[in-house]
Amino acid sequence: MPKAKQEASINRLRHAEYYGMQQTYDDLYARSKNGEHFHALMDVVLSRENILLAYRNIKANMGSGTPGTDRLTIKDIGCLSTEQVVGRVRQIVEGGKMGYRPKPVRRKEIPKPNGSTRPLGIPCIWDRLVQQCIKQVMEPICEAKFSDNSYGFRPGRSVEHAISRMYNLLQLSHLHYVIEFDIKGFFDNVSHEKLMRQIWAMGIHDKHLIYILKQILKAPVRMPDGRMEYPKKGTPQGGIISPLLANIVLNELDHWIESQWQEHPLVRKYAVSLNKNGSENKSAGYHAMKKTGLKEMFIVRYADDFRIFCRTKNAAERVRIAVTQWLAKRLRLEVSAEKTRVVHVKRRYSEFLGFKIKVHPKAGKQVVNSHICDKRLQAERNKLVEQAKQLAKPRHGKTELDEVRIFNSMVMGIQEYYKIATSVNLDCRFLHRAVMTVLTGRLKTQRGNRLVKSGRTLTKMERDRYGKSAMLRFIAGSDEPIYPIGYVQHKNAKSRPYKACYYSEHGRMGIHENLRINVLLMLKLMRQPTFGHNVEYADNRISLFCAQWGKCAVTGKEFRTLDEIHCHHKTPKSCGGGDEYANLILVLEPIHKLIHAREADLILQYLSMLNLDVKQLRILNTLRALAGLPEIAQP
Repeated sequence: MPKAKQEASINRLRHAEYYGMQQTYDDLYARSKNGEHFHALMDVVLSRENILLAYRNIKANMGSGTPGTDRLTIKDIGCLSTEQVVGRVRQIVEGGKMGYRPKPVRRKEIPKPNGSTRPLGIPCIWDRLVQQCIKQVMEPICEAKFSDNSYGFRPGRSVEHAISRMYNLLQLSHLHYVIEFDIKGFFDNVSHEKLMRQIWAMGIHDKHLIYILKQILKAPVRMPDGRMEYPKKGTPQGGIISPLLANIVLNELDHWIESQWQEHPLVRKYAVSLNKNGSENKSAGYHAMKKTGLKEMFIVRYADDFRIFCRTKNAAERVRIAVTQWLAKRLRLEVSAEKTRVVHVKRRYSEFLGFKIKVHPKAGKQVVNSHICDKRLQAERNKLVEQAKQLAKPRHGKTELDEVRIFNSMVMGIQEYYKIATSVNLDCRFLHRAVMTVLTGRLKTQRGNRLVKSGRTLTKMERDRYGKSAMLRFIAGSDEPIYPIGYVQHKNAKSRPYKACYYSEHGRMGIHENLRINVLLMLKLMRQPTFGHNVEYADNRISLFCAQWGKCAVTGKEFRTLDEIHCHHKTPKSCGGGDEYANLILVLEPIHKLIHAREADLILQYLSMLNLDVKQLRILNTLRALAGLPEIAQP
């Protein structure tokens, strides 16, 4: 999993602890595992803590600044008080005469590498907040029922885990016939009636919640030309809850494929042992089943993109026909006959999630060989070359430094995603040649070339990643490094830890450590009235408490009561300071008073009480300087 996505995924666990919701989600997961039904989920959905947690998670999302049809963003919510945000969400969901009615969704066409576009639906920010509240409650219930063979848009699962599973099935299980399926317009063709029945089958029997989900699915869509469309099927891409609903739809397919072989009842008639990682070893049952007429098959699915693996061509052809008919009959989804095919990976590459994968003989074995797939490689080349041109001639409103940073972020993004391809170094060298051809030509001057081998001092990350590379170049003048796309090392794709689960204490071991602070005091701080401050201030105050380990930022003493905790604005609001995280700091009450003290007698009184050392006084004076007050001399 790319580091940014992995950190964002783990941060959601931390956020749930900030607002005391982790135990609630764990209980929902455990009850769902036990097969219980849920009838009063809206009480949890509209709880104060769940709403504030939803605000926190959306604020951390990069798309939170994208406006919907009402032109509002997360900043417009952040300036409201905690009570106003909670009250507004509750009023939107249950306050109207006609019940919940989401505002129109803004349609935006996103270009695809093949020249076509992908329709994206952008809900209004308040509707996104409602969807996030629902998703947080539904997700643990659904996770308990989801298949282990599904990897897309699920907590703790990633493209890397899906590719690792594919490698194992090809290289270790020798399943060399791969069926590549393509569902025509999956997100546009999901049956609303079927989806509601699947949600009910998950154990979600809260009729109020199901009504709200229906309204979300039926939300009108405002097209770019101003027309309104009223969908009768499909889940809009871009909605926060859409990936979860898509997984609910296809979960039925996962379990049907598993029932044909992987979880066939015949397996349980034979001894099942445990592997070292705790997973079940069903080899005895599989060995016996091979003597029957049953078709061996395994599925790997990432959202609506899935592959099925078989041992023989005959079995693969039969499975392709059976799955196509099953999707049409059970889920009312049509498979593209042109794009769905059976691939023998000893002879041809099979494509999945931007990789093309094949097996080849090596040392008497069939070993996986993978590359960036051709379309993606060409698309990445075009994007890098286009950005490389901007280095020599920056776009309007951007500097050369801005363009270099964009280029470097693109390089790191490509390397992070594709480094699990076994031949990624060959593909990246192809990209490197294309980029250097452009840079060498465009940065040439009458005095030479601006591409040089030395420049500013590299950061620790840059030294660790590119410090040993002979490909590293700098731009003379700005001295900025240009990260070499060709300098990348293959990384073995890691399998998902078998027992990893975000919704059980045991499953989080090794993924996430619980907060090592005074959690009860943190929760009291979270529930404390904000006295006119906005929700951004309240949320950032909780983050600071955790970031400072529940201690005063100046003295390092641990907070023991709520009255001791004072939140100080580094740059006062009267001087233009705001409630953003970087402008706040938590200190003890006497420290806060000393920061703002002006009278000499009062300053001496607090100094004698606090007995600050040199380092603590230096921090205090830094805060006083930001507040426009003179420094305090060392007594």
